[in-house]
Amino acid sequence: MKKLHENVNSHKNVKWGSFLKDVFICSLGAYGGPEAHYGVFTDQMVIKKKYLTEKELVELIALTGILPGPSSTQTLVAIGHKVGGPKLAFLTMLVWSLPVLVIMTILSFLSQLLGTFHLSQDGLRYIGPMAVGFIIVAAYRIGRKVVKDKITLMLLLFGAITTYFIRAPWIYPLVLLIGGGVSIVTSNEKNLWNHVKLAPPWKYLIAFAIFAVGGIVLTLTTDSKLVHLFESFYRYGYLVIGGGQVVVPLMYSELVEVNQYMTNQEFLTGFGLVQGLPGPMFSFSAYAGGMAARGQSTLYQILGAAAGGVGIFLPGLLLIYFIYPIWENLKQIKGIKMSLKGITAVAGGLISVAAVILMQKSGFALDNVIIMLITVLLLFTKKVPAPLIVVFTLLAGFLI
Repeated sequence: MKKLHENVNSHKNVKWGSFLKDVFICSLGAYGGPEAHYGVFTDQMVIKKKYLTEKELVELIALTGILPGPSSTQTLVAIGHKVGGPKLAFLTMLVWSLPVLVIMTILSFLSQLLGTFHLSQDGLRYIGPMAVGFIIVAAYRIGRKVVKDKITLMLLLFGAITTYFIRAPWIYPLVLLIGGGVSIVTSNEKNLWNHVKLAPPWKYLIAFAIFAVGGIVLTLTTDSKLVHLFESFYRYGYLVIGGGQVVVPLMYSELVEVNQYMTNQEFLTGFGLVQGLPGPMFSFSAYAGGMAARGQSTLYQILGAAAGGVGIFLPGLLLIYFIYPIWENLKQIKGIKMSLKGITAVAGGLISVAAVILMQKSGFALDNVIIMLITVLLLFTKKVPAPLIVVFTLLAGFLI
């Protein structure tokens, strides 16, 4: 055990270029959301390079499961922080997320690109049902993991039923907090809030609050769509706990149903396309931001995509910068660990109901159902990579 500990610690002086190359390797193989990403991290960061132990990785996953923001991104950024401090953590974030953000920005011009090549958007009609298939599989896998007893089952159903009937943005963080509270109350553990000594870097939390409050104030005092988009995506970033699938119902409610920045089909198309790309699923925000900023210049649409991409990742980055330096002491608080059980159970419910809502919007036509079922089957067999599923779906749409 001592030898393993020494091997891990020896990487604290690793060359940044070598570490960032490993981050890029992770990004190339990271398909299918946080659960799949963690498998890639374990293989590359723990087993092959020993930047940290498997126990440390599991603890980081627990931490980012509690924190708002993109959990797998925060986990990888925390590893970068462990190896080389805040600067390497920031570079880790860029190497991990920037390539797919650029691709999703380009895809926000999809309707214009299709027009250039005289292709009908009807060819994308199966992307939506395919996306539903991805969400169904994610809901099943996460549900199987988080439902451990009657209480967690009830919390999953509570999250699903509540958010099905109430689509307002405020409901999502509320049900997650309720889930965490119920888990703590029913834990029967004593001394949950045991005292530990903490010395957090407050500047990052202050910056987080300034962006949150400042964004709200600016939306009330200006009509700039870019400002409104940045505030919306920044809010998504700090209101959602979990991976990209968890943010889908919140984004859908506000971007499609409330503000009508895009159609149901356009939303599902973007979400479906991001399934076939490696890296964080929060990169969908660049597509959504670009779509919302259509109608003016190309530069304005690119700025809309940037507002979405930067906005949704920034709060999670600031929070991990604030929390990680005190994590060793913070994780000794029993209440923190207890709350995660209920939070993840409710999150499983949010993902489950997202599949129901999006399928209702796509329609239950026979060909849609067939595409959805084929997607689910292929994902469960694990024999066809996610990018190929997306390619086959696109070909079916344009050829059938």
